[in-house]
Amino acid sequence: MTDSSVQKTAIVTGAARGIGLATTKQFLAEGRRVAMIDRDAEALMAEAKALENVLPVVCDVSQPEQVTAMIEQVAETFGRIDALVNNAGVADFGPIEQTSFERWRTVMATNLDGVFLCTQAATAELRKTSGAIVNIASISGLRASTLRVAYGTSKAGVIHLTQQQAAELGEYGIRANCVAPGPVRTKLAMAVHSQEIIDAYHDAIPLNRYGSEDEIASVIVFLCSDRASYVTGQTIASDGGFQSTGVGLPALRT
Repeated sequence: MTDSSVQKTAIVTGAARGIGLATTKQFLAEGRRVAMIDRDAEALMAEAKALENVLPVVCDVSQPEQVTAMIEQVAETFGRIDALVNNAGVADFGPIEQTSFERWRTVMATNLDGVFLCTQAATAELRKTSGAIVNIASISGLRASTLRVAYGTSKAGVIHLTQQQAAELGEYGIRANCVAPGPVRTKLAMAVHSQEIIDAYHDAIPLNRYGSEDEIASVIVFLCSDRASYVTGQTIASDGGFQSTGVGLPALRT
């Protein structure tokens, strides 16, 4: 049993921007301390400076030694780890025949290897708190689409890895779940999505809009909470119904 009077903590990777930063702020709002993890030191420190009860740690989650050191630093500083959100990821879109093995490995190293490494390194601490793991996949891991051979495959791997974690770590009271976001209205997405792509997504999504970073963060924070205490091994597509509408958009084929 854990002491409910002790302030809970969370680790969020890829916390310098986007969904990771939104998740960090929601954890802080509910009273948790948060270890903000990112390899972009400048962006990480700039965001952390404006927040309280955070520990910024510069770490590349694809590097085993850095991950081990990061988990040790968080455990030493906070004294406990109650939740791990594996959000760090990279996107590299392109046709299969133009995806080099180097590009493939770069995507896999962060998106899949990073989830494995962070979870393995944090398991001993999560056992002490009967903690929660939430891995961030993508709708691209649930349904194939063009130009995503490396990205989509890495996220499909994350979905299965989540089930492996749930099956093996459940006996310690550790829950593992996955969130698969659909199109999210991030600054990056809006910078690279043409109006044609935006319109096509709106037409294909039953809710007729992109999701927000906060909407995805709300699902993540819920899955880390006691309100989800009997939920494990699940993948939740937070996608406005996009998964239900079929495969592929013409605007995304080139």
